[in-house]
Amino acid sequence: MKEQSKFFAAMYLRLSRDDNVKAEHDGNAMINGVSKAESNSIGSQRELIRSFLNEQEDIDLYDIYVDDGFSGSNFVEVR
Repeated sequence: MKEQSKFFAAMYLRLSRDDNVKAEHDGNAMINGVSKAESNSIGSQRELIRSFLNEQEDIDLYDIYVDDGFSGSNFVEVR
């Protein structure tokens, strides 16, 4: 019987531009007077990727990296 390889994957989650615009408009993404800990986009991405990984027998999640609050539109290059 052939031995099956295991792969390790890292999850990288980044703020959606739509969430960034909503947060600015809503005043720091407040829900019922409480500041949200994480954007909707980040939560959705996390669940989508977890669902995919749960269906893959040969892929294990190694780590999760999150850039909540940063997007390509507000990235500033430091020199």
